[in-house]
Amino acid sequence: MTTDWAAWHTPYDDPDSPLSARLRAVRGELAAALDRAPRGPLRLLSLCAGQGRDVLPVLREHPRGPDVRARLVEIDPVNVAAARADAGGAGGQVTVVQGDAATTDACAAAVPADVLLLCGIFGNVEDDDVRTTLHAVPTLLAAGGTVLWTRHRRAPDLTPALRRWQAEAGVEEVAFVTEPGDGWAVGAGVLRAPAQPLVPGRRLFTFTRRPPT
Repeated sequence: MTTDWAAWHTPYDDPDSPLSARLRAVRGELAAALDRAPRGPLRLLSLCAGQGRDVLPVLREHPRGPDVRARLVEIDPVNVAAARADAGGAGGQVTVVQGDAATTDACAAAVPADVLLLCGIFGNVEDDDVRTTLHAVPTLLAAGGTVLWTRHRRAPDLTPALRRWQAEAGVEEVAFVTEPGDGWAVGAGVLRAPAQPLVPGRRLFTFTRRPPT
């Protein structure tokens, strides 16, 4: 079974949809991450970036937008085209890369990042890959940088384990925003442990679950 990843974005057009609510939460946490970032140039890395709807509007509107050099990695060509079309005027320098965001090689030009987005990933991969990716955060993120992630809370709810794996990686939770019931969750954490060297040629996750969340 395959997924039309461009069509998956359609619920964003409904402001009352759960996906739109999650998007607003991610944008809010991204703005907060930029608020607490140090002065000077900033690096942002978004993996499985889709059409960039979480990143690009924030960079256009936030005072720190011009300081940000962003790398959005997405494999779907339709989504890549949409993100590139929207990237103009998004504040700082934005590069939209068509490539496999699950590999560390796709990250090499943007690490250590000051902001790392892992949104739309953890509901579509196996639990072991979630843990592997979170434990790899210190190789992607600068010390003091912020990582954002999303995950549904349907049974069995993985978010308690996810938050624990985040802590094991040396990431201090600064936000955990949820929809009532078993809906979406948005997490944010700051890396308090030292950053580590990127391991080239490493696969962090593989999309295996459908439908995407």
